[in-house]
Amino acid sequence: MLYTATYPSKLGELILLSDEDNLLGLWFKDQKFFGAKYRLEDAEHLESRPISLALNWLAAYFAGENPDASVVPLRPEVTAFRTQVLHELQQVPYGETTTYKALSDQLQKNSEIKANKSRAIGNAVGHNPISLIIPCHRVVGSDGSLTGYAGGIERKKALLAMEQSNLHTA
Repeated sequence: MLYTATYPSKLGELILLSDEDNLLGLWFKDQKFFGAKYRLEDAEHLESRPISLALNWLAAYFAGENPDASVVPLRPEVTAFRTQVLHELQQVPYGETTTYKALSDQLQKNSEIKANKSRAIGNAVGHNPISLIIPCHRVVGSDGSLTGYAGGIERKKALLAMEQSNLHTA
């Protein structure tokens, strides 16, 4: 059984999706790739345990805190490569950014043959099914430019500015 709930963030409505044990999705209602492969209309509107934990995380996050993402059980249903990329995204600290190239280098640190996988990483980041908790908004271009974000560049700017501001007031 799948469950869904909404969260009215200051940057727009968020839709959450879970099964009994894990959060499967977290999207801005109007973002690209909304809902991933799920039929959200078939999910029951009920606050499951993973959704409840995620709602608490979101409330703390938007209140300016740096909540511990490990308290929310996550299970993004993606390919093995995308799983690696999402794992690396979870290592990017609150209020900091990384680049697609740095993610590419990190993923290949033990490979003998290295290639620039920035484009494939960009695709994986863009299709992240669990926004915010898996912080895809913290990835920028090699020159520091704010490149694409499925939730929209204005939201990306606002999220990064919010995190930076909270770091300096903590």
